[in-house]
Order: sequence, then C-alpha cells, then structure tokens
Amino acid sequence: MRQIRILLTLALLFTTQIMAIGFDTAAPTVIAKIVKAQAKNSSIRKIYTISANKPIWVTAYGLSTLGRGLLDQIESDSLLSHNTKIYRDYSAIESFGTSASFFGGKRSIKKQIKLELKMTQLYKNYANYKIYGMINWPIFRGRLQQIIVTDGIHADWEIYPKYTVYSLLESMRNSEEVRGLFDQTTPQTQLYTNLEKWYFHYLKIAESDKWPVIPSFDTIKPGMSNSVIPLIRKRLYLSGDLQSCESSYSDTYDICLVDAVKRFQKRNGQSADGVIGKSTSNILRQSLNQILTKMELNLDRMKMMKREESNRHIMINIPAFKLYFYENGEIFQTMKVITGKKKHPTPVFSDTVETVVLNPYWNVPKSIIQKEMIPKLLRNSNAMKKQGIEIRNGWGSDAKKISASSVNWSKYRYSKSVPYRFAQVPGHKNALGKIKFLFPNKFSVYMHDTPTKHLFKRQRRAYSHGCIRLEKPRELMKTFAGFNSNLDYDRAQKILKGKQQSYYKVEHIPVDVTYLTAWVDPSGTLQMRGDIYSYDKEQLKYRNKY
Repeated sequence: MRQIRILLTLALLFTTQIMAIGFDTAAPTVIAKIVKAQAKNSSIRKIYTISANKPIWVTAYGLSTLGRGLLDQIESDSLLSHNTKIYRDYSAIESFGTSASFFGGKRSIKKQIKLELKMTQLYKNYANYKIYGMINWPIFRGRLQQIIVTDGIHADWEIYPKYTVYSLLESMRNSEEVRGLFDQTTPQTQLYTNLEKWYFHYLKIAESDKWPVIPSFDTIKPGMSNSVIPLIRKRLYLSGDLQSCESSYSDTYDICLVDAVKRFQKRNGQSADGVIGKSTSNILRQSLNQILTKMELNLDRMKMMKREESNRHIMINIPAFKLYFYENGEIFQTMKVITGKKKHPTPVFSDTVETVVLNPYWNVPKSIIQKEMIPKLLRNSNAMKKQGIEIRNGWGSDAKKISASSVNWSKYRYSKSVPYRFAQVPGHKNALGKIKFLFPNKFSVYMHDTPTKHLFKRQRRAYSHGCIRLEKPRELMKTFAGFNSNLDYDRAQKILKGKQQSYYKVEHIPVDVTYLTAWVDPSGTLQMRGDIYSYDKEQLKYRNKY
C-alpha cells in the first residue's frame, strides 16, 4: 500500500510538469521518471523494463487488451476470495477507474497514469497469487534452512513455478493473451483438478451451513450409545463416508456407522479399527474452515511441483509414506515407503532416476559417524566389525583398510571433518539392503532397500535419516527392467544372491518427492494425512495476505 501511494505521488508530481502534451507522449515520460526513482531490483522497474516504459494497461482512449483482460480474469476467478485486497482493489478500479471521465482530453492524463500504476500493482499482486498461491515461499524456505540435519541432507522444499511475474507479463505482451496464460499457472494434472473439485464440493457445504459442530467426547466403541452419534452420522454423510444407509437419528453406534468410520479412518491414514478414540475424534471434530485451508495449502503445493512431460514418472508422498509409479497418467504400481524422521526430514524436490545399483556399499555420512559410530568405537574398537563396516584411510580408490584400534577416535568426535571412510559392505545387513536407485541431487537422497522390513507394518513410517526406504525394491527393479534391455531381471536376481556391487544405467525417470497432506486417490477418494514435519503449520504461519 505504501509503495502505491509513493508511486501515485510521483505520478502527480511528474504529470503536472507535462500537462501540455498528450497521454501517449506524457505517460512514457512520467513512467520513465518513476522507474528511475525506484531501486534497481524493484518490481516496478522490472515490469516497465519489459514495456520499455510504455503503458501496459491503459491507452489514451480506454483500457488496453491486456488491461481489460486482467480485470475480466480477476472477475471470473472462482477461487479468489472476495475478502482479499486483490478483489477489493479490482472492484475499486472496475467501479470508478474505468469510467468515460478517465478518457478524453488532456485533463484526463493524470487519472490515466494513476490508473496505469494502480493496475500494475494489481497485476503484480494477482500474478503472485496465481503463480505462487498463498504460501510465502521465500520466508518458509528460509525457516527450513534453520533446521539442523545430517551431512548432505538438509531440510528444503524446492519449487518449480512455470512462470515468474515478469516472464508471464512478457508472454502476455508478446501474445496479447491474458486468460490462457493465467490458466497455465494452474496445473492441468489429475492431481490438481481432482483436489480442486473436492475443494468446491466443501465450499458448497460451507455455503449450506450444514456442517455440524461436534463437542468433545470419550472413546466410543461399536454398539455403544452417545449423544454425539447423530452429529457424527451427519458429519460422515456430508464428507461421503456414510454410504448406502438409511438416515438415522439413533444415538447407537451401529454397524453401518462403524463401516463409515472405518472408511474415514483409512482415508485419514489411521488404523481402520472402527473405534472412535482421541485421534479419530480430533479429525472428526475439525471445522470446515480447517479442512478447506488444508486443501488450499495442498493446491498451492501442487502448483510448485515440476511439470514433467514424460510418459513415466514416480511420485513419493512423504506424509502418506507411499510411492506411486505413473505411466501415461495412470498409477500402475504403488508401495509403502519409509521417509526421514522429523529431525532428519526428507527434502521436497524433483530429479530423475539414472542408475540402479545391486549389492550397494553404504558410505556412512560424517554426522552418523560422529553421533552414532565413534561413541560405539570408544566403548569397543570392534564395534564396526559386528556391523560389517570397513574403515579406510581416505576416499580414493587406493585407500587402505585400517584397524579401528589404531585411531584415537576421541579426536574426531566433534571435529569439522573425519579423514576416514566408513563403508558398510554389501549384504543383507547393509543399511541400504540389496538394491539402490540413484537420482543424483544436492541432498544426497536416494531410494533403497532396507533390512528393517518390520517397520513397514506401522502406519507412521518416519524413521530414516532422509533417504527413502522401499517396501518392494525388487518389484520396482522389475518395473525398470521392463523398459531397460540392459537390466535383465533374472540375471539381476542371481547377482543379488552374491555380494558383488553392480551398476546399471537406466532410462531417466522423473521423481517427485512431495509433501501432500490432502490429495485425491485414483478411486476419486479425498485422502488426508497428518502434518508429520509441521509444514502445514509453518506455511499457515507465513501466508501471504493478498
């Protein structure tokens, strides 16, 4: 707001000096002077650099094609709340700023230049909203950088917007197209459009004012009676979980409602036991605004996902602890995964699988050496042998194996570097299991097998130091073998019986490591998950106020 006041003050000052000339001459002159008064990295300077200081939205006779297109776009945006400053600014311009009195004669020049600057500010805010959503990504990502994590794996959330405010405007000026280009800021993927449909469904429920407010209650088991049961029944009917049952006002927790609760628990990532305990109760009692806000956050996250044009790609959803393999837009393979602990979060980013490794070595990160292995060595110099870990005096191919007892490990407990390589040899006890899928990235994160298979039986599977452990690595390898002639599945199975490390370069497959706490599965069911890294909470704390 302060910036636009300054701009309007400058416009008034500069326009007064050149009233004797027409708008087409006056406007570029005034804009050039305003731009010159701005900081080098200011948005106003960047925007008018694109137009060479010429007006973008206003002409001497009315709004330009882009100006009219911008206002029409905002007016038709069904997701934009009318309570936002963007919509209020749009309404003010539409109501008062585009009347005939603004155009015609030299007396209108001041009004026209003010209108031009107001519309530039409106464009900047609306384009930011369309491209990035309500999440303040720079502040949020800055917060993530403060999290203390392991070597090479640090908390981050890479974003891949299709446009910037400036590249979008440049495309609009080149094509004279507004609506179509704004449409491109929104993903046309099933992932996005299906969640958007559910969002509108819940908005209609909000408009109907039928959502029940459920008070707190004690655990309810099948067959029990409770005065909140009719409210729970109504809540699950509205969310689509209560199906094929006659409407009932009974306060008894009957079989039909038990089935609905199990459905609700399953799609919220809980154990579907039908018991309405504290965890299920907390989710059932969420307000409609909480649910809508959660969906808004995830729609904004989907905007920032990399838009790959590939027939095949892998998506890993951290809060769901699940891997999905897509082919031609359809999911044909899924499996459970284990992701990073809250203290060692798996970063959100995209890359491509390039290599499959059989019988991998595990090169232990420095942080794990210092925090976990050196304390063991200080107690027992043979501790690494029991884990099948070799210690070498460097990282080169000629580095020699050393005896752990020959080193004073206390020197390296808190040192900045450890001049020794700890590597766990291939085998079933190896932390990476028998197979590793490499997609080179700055986080040193990859997908791999694991000897800790029992952890896949748990609902919440955040146990790793950041990498992604696979429930069925051999099945994923078989999938890769299906379209990579150099990776023979039967031969690979024989290699896996031994301990020799083998590398296979494969067709590059995009991988999206995502953090979605609300999405729609292939059956059309709205899925919700807990906020395991508190990212929902952090992103809500720093939301942009458009």
